[in-house]
Amino acid sequence: MKQHELIHAALTGEATLVIKNARVVNVFTREIILSDVALYEDTIIGVGSYSCANEIDAQGAYLCPGFIDAHMHIESSMVIPATFARTVLPHGTTTVIADPHEIANVCGVDGIRAMYKMTEDLPLRVLLMMPSCVPCTPFEHSGAELVAEDMEQFIHKSRILGLGEVMDYVSTVHGTKEMLDKLHLFDDRPIDGHAPLLSGLELNAYRVAGPSTDHECSNYSEVLEKLRTGMRILIRLGSAANGIDDLLRDIIKNKLPTDNMMFCTDDKHLEHIRTDGHINSAARLAVACGMDPIEAVRMASYNAARAYGLKDIGAIAPGYKGEMVLFEDLKEFKALKVFSRFGKLYADFERTMPLLPQSVYNSVHLPRLFEENLRLRAKETMPVIGLIEGQLVTQRLRREVRVENGCFVANANLNKLAVLERHHNTGNIGLGIVEGLHIRQGAIASTVAHDSHNVVVAGDNDRDMLMAIEALRECGGGYCVVGNGVVLARLPLPIAGLMSDAPIEDVLARQQALLSAAHSLGCGGQSDPLITLSFLSLPVIPAIRLTDVGLFDVTTMRFIEQ
Repeated sequence: MKQHELIHAALTGEATLVIKNARVVNVFTREIILSDVALYEDTIIGVGSYSCANEIDAQGAYLCPGFIDAHMHIESSMVIPATFARTVLPHGTTTVIADPHEIANVCGVDGIRAMYKMTEDLPLRVLLMMPSCVPCTPFEHSGAELVAEDMEQFIHKSRILGLGEVMDYVSTVHGTKEMLDKLHLFDDRPIDGHAPLLSGLELNAYRVAGPSTDHECSNYSEVLEKLRTGMRILIRLGSAANGIDDLLRDIIKNKLPTDNMMFCTDDKHLEHIRTDGHINSAARLAVACGMDPIEAVRMASYNAARAYGLKDIGAIAPGYKGEMVLFEDLKEFKALKVFSRFGKLYADFERTMPLLPQSVYNSVHLPRLFEENLRLRAKETMPVIGLIEGQLVTQRLRREVRVENGCFVANANLNKLAVLERHHNTGNIGLGIVEGLHIRQGAIASTVAHDSHNVVVAGDNDRDMLMAIEALRECGGGYCVVGNGVVLARLPLPIAGLMSDAPIEDVLARQQALLSAAHSLGCGGQSDPLITLSFLSLPVIPAIRLTDVGLFDVTTMRFIEQ
């Protein structure tokens, strides 16, 4: 479509679609206007009084810009992008800014190419950030390594926006050549940050290096300090990081401007999206905490578009794309109708799975294992990873433990945790102790283990832990729950050990079976135990994690002697 066609349509009012009688949320003036919205093909040509042969009566419902997830990983939904799109679009999310570093950590550039290919021509607008930290730190072993030279082939692709979350803050603030080479590639583009609890001079150095967003803030003072440096704050509401009520209330109570704030999910399971919603659930929570509904809409749309230089989405105005969502109200944010990136009313769709390189399959490579491989030499007191309900950050604890024959004996309060390198068959196994999972007479295992995605397994006995590992080896990766020597539930994820191309109902049924099985072992609370497990190996979130190399203190960036 040529620009002169759009200009002529705007001048004459000759629309191809008109949405009548809508309460239009104007993100520029912060007002709600009862009006019609006219589109020509996929572009808005006017807001006012219009008519054409193709009309949709909004009947006074609220018309908002399509919602934007400002930071997420499609792989963490455990389904291919087409299935993910069919899940989030009905909730009003029309654009996602995805960082494919999960599949990149397993398959390198082949994984990025596969993700780019799988996200083409979807009604969901999928924009990508180039993974910056593969691996995320030098303290673990991933399936691949990406350096600046690997990234250059992607920077001119139309849907690559900028550099993904810079998690290796140590290399960043110390200006290592490898990290600076990556940052320089994206000097004039958005660079996402990942800097939990980073403060003071280190935060200043981090900002000077280039990262300009952060989605890891866990308290108000952290939000305020980072906003003062010019960072944009992504308020995250995912399946594991869901304790943001107090943070939102503090933001509202202190009347902190929200212009440089937006929403993201980072990691949210499909079942939680289907039952609770996606970005609309974050807007709902913000309003419930006392935020003005229009500010919540701006955070869910315009603020994110502005932050990432997306000039033609995030607002309902002439020249903007017709990505919109019609909500019943601005309290519950229940989507009535959704208009996709094609400027058309969204309807369910089918898409043939594209042919992917064989390298993204058969990604679990482990040596033959025995129960003795999981034995942890122990003393009477040991360092322990302490979980915090509703948060991704952990505590470094020290607990008295039971010791037999010089080895740690797990129980329901203190579970054993193991991370096994699964990419190169090295035999590396990191062992530790975790408090807060409450697994009793069983084990939970996964190849979704951020960010290097080795095998992570937790349990109260070595037999069930080993059985869970072997069950994942057999199916090419995924999630598994074992209880009393029986595989209770398993979800195969054959694509990089991260995703399935199975029908959504099958994936959701298996997810529910996994959660039910985990709960039968004693895992409860607000947080999803499967997602909690998958983050216990991520050595960039304080305070303490376990990698395939050993127990790691994120605050000191050093391994812990046990």
